[in-house]
Amino acid sequence: MSQLSVDGGQTGSRLRLRRDDGSHSDHDARPILTDRPVLPQVVALAEELLTSTGDTVECIAVGLSGLTADAQRPDALLDAATHLGVRRVALAHDSVTAFLAANRDHHGVVVAAGTGVVTLAVATGVARVDGWGYLFGDAGSAFWIGRAGVDAALRAHDGRGESTVLRDAAAERFGEMSELYMRVQADPGRVSAVAGFARTVAEVADGGDAVAERIIDDAAAALTESVVAGSRRAGWSTGHELRVSWVGKVLGSNRRLRSRFVELVIAALPEAAVEPPIGKTLDGVELLSEVDPRSPLRRLIAQAGADSAG
Repeated sequence: MSQLSVDGGQTGSRLRLRRDDGSHSDHDARPILTDRPVLPQVVALAEELLTSTGDTVECIAVGLSGLTADAQRPDALLDAATHLGVRRVALAHDSVTAFLAANRDHHGVVVAAGTGVVTLAVATGVARVDGWGYLFGDAGSAFWIGRAGVDAALRAHDGRGESTVLRDAAAERFGEMSELYMRVQADPGRVSAVAGFARTVAEVADGGDAVAERIIDDAAAALTESVVAGSRRAGWSTGHELRVSWVGKVLGSNRRLRSRFVELVIAALPEAAVEPPIGKTLDGVELLSEVDPRSPLRRLIAQAGADSAG
């Protein structure tokens, strides 16, 4: 069955067009903005790609960050996409597609960590942990690490905290320290800007700065806390499979953070197999329409159209 898979993020989207002969092509696209209706944006991306390639598809599968209950309307998406040849749609929060990408059909936990972070656990049930946004949650995310780095820099500047290389690094990144807070607060892209400082924190930690090392280690502890909470809420118990993995650059590219995370998870959950993701997030989107109806994950996937109940 021909399928268009859409991995819609707030900084950019990825689309995969898979044809009946099994061939596929991946495409970059603009972000899906969650401060406006998301389904029309998905249809617009599909129309643009399919018009440019001359293809039609039978199925559209979509994984979206920040997907709300109001936006999770597969019937509306199917109606809007019927003119493209679509007969079936599958729609889910990106924590679900992250889990499928990382763990496939294994029982386990995925930590999807980028600018923000959300953790999803699947065992006898399912449990989502954190993902509460930069104001109230996202513990261990790039924003969380970047903010902690700026906080440490300002404390060092004031004399309230330890001396740290982060002070000079923050001044280089954001400008003169006495005006840093005003400059960042006035920046409409401040969340991304602060999250971007996480890379600097990681580099400074790799250089042996004690303050930066503690921030990275604290982030690993926060992510581990979410894994433990999620596994228990999802009904996992000793003696059963638990595959713990991750998607996103925070754990994917930060060696110290990943190493510490693995150590802490194994210490907390000795039976867990902590392993790299099996695939990429777009692979997880492709699998949405194939999830076993008996899986607890299935109830988090909204489907409509031909054979959607099967």
